[in-house]
Amino acid sequence: MIIQRYDDSRKEEVRDVVLEVLMEHGFEPDRLKDADLKDINGYYSGSGGAFFVGIVDGKVVGTSGVRKLDENLCEIRRIYLKKAFRNKGNGKLLFRTALEFAEKNCSGVVLKTDSTLTKAIDMYLKHGFTFQKEETGYLYFEKMFSKPF
Repeated sequence: MIIQRYDDSRKEEVRDVVLEVLMEHGFEPDRLKDADLKDINGYYSGSGGAFFVGIVDGKVVGTSGVRKLDENLCEIRRIYLKKAFRNKGNGKLLFRTALEFAEKNCSGVVLKTDSTLTKAIDMYLKHGFTFQKEETGYLYFEKMFSKPF
């Protein structure tokens, strides 16, 4: 899998991957939660973040995004991967790409995930994230980066 920065020519492919993975896990598309898919560049890059796509044979098979929340804090979002490409290190590669971007551009990063996504939760914990709280089935995690002075 090759990871590239998102460009708008991939908009429909990204939307298809996200919706496919959501439905596979029993989640319905949500107009408000999925509003970022209407303007991916504006939502992610416009805030100083980035959106990445995983490409195999010229097609988008996975995604990861980083959105800056303020000058020091960002959020990792949209770690999605088509089923056929899982358990091969691809999800970890997408996640690490987002995490490396976050570390270079922020002093801390947050993320949230559904409590049923245990493989994702394990990956976040193994990468130094700490559990912060649970609200209505979502788990919130945080990681602060130590910056040299």
